Amino acid sequence: MGPRKQGPPPLRKMMLPALFVGGLFYVTFTRTPDVPPQAVLNGEALGTTWTLKLTGTPDEARQVALRAVVDGALAEVDQSMSTYRDDSELMAINAADGLSPLSLSPMLGRVLGEALDVGVASSGAFDVTVGPLVNAFGFGPDKRRIAPEASVLEALAPRVGQDKLELTAEGLTKAHPEVFIDLSAIAKGYAVDLVVERLEAEGEKNLLMEVGGEIVARGVNHSGEPWRLGIERPSETLRTVHEVVVLNDVALRSPSRTRSRASPLLPRAVPPRMHGPPRSVSSDPMRASVARSPCASPLTSSFEPRTETSRADRPPPSRPSTDHCVRTSAA
Repeated sequence: MGPRKQGPPPLRKMMLPALFVGGLFYVTFTRTPDVPPQAVLNGEALGTTWTLKLTGTPDEARQVALRAVVDGALAEVDQSMSTYRDDSELMAINAADGLSPLSLSPMLGRVLGEALDVGVASSGAFDVTVGPLVNAFGFGPDKRRIAPEASVLEALAPRVGQDKLELTAEGLTKAHPEVFIDLSAIAKGYAVDLVVERLEAEGEKNLLMEVGGEIVARGVNHSGEPWRLGIERPSETLRTVHEVVVLNDVALRSPSRTRSRASPLLPRAVPPRMHGPPRSVSSDPMRASVARSPCASPLTSSFEPRTETSRADRPPPSRPSTDHCVRTSAA
């Protein structure tokens, strides 16, 4: 009889190495990576919400101080430019006949001057005297979401048009006593610029600040990389990221639309030159967003015609890694 052939090693001799290798793979591929620290502050102002994200973890006293900086800056803008407060400087200007020059604070004068410059550059597409039309469509303090009659719009026409405003070193003069100024399209952009300016003066160099969809990013995120912003698709049921934008010391403004249950789809922006809603408005949040620095400029591409991408050509819903997401309202 020849020598006995050696068979496979006993199962118990293979079990320990197999368990070791399996455990190594499990730890390697399932462990949660270490996430660098990040501080997040939230609040409400200007009829909307704000969020501040900071690289690192400032102590409680520092966070309280930074919150005071944010709240203080936003309160100043609210007191100056709100159309929801009867005691704001802007509402006092709106209440005055303005047939003789009205003095303005440096803050209001600066923002109004910028708005009038943009109105000229856009050939009247941007117009801060659109307030009566905004209110007529129910986007002002009166939340009535019903399209006004044509006769109402015709009656408001003589009060609309920035040619009825004259801003000089002496102050603001109105050609019509009932001209109503609405700075909502630029005030939040100025507000976020002001907040960031003051936070930087406090020594904060790496931050992301949002006020109601107006966003400014500075420096890097908690991973040492440029801030990544997720733009969500407008949806009544799902929250999916449509596209990721890298922000590196720039601002981004993301307008949104609201679907009214009591009326057809109405735009949030009312073009003053036509005194009524546009026939079509882009539903793509990326097409209706603009990256600029600073954020106070109200220029957008909201009314730029475009061809809608077919559903088959769209990328599937995803949740890519982002530092912050901007929601586009559909409810």
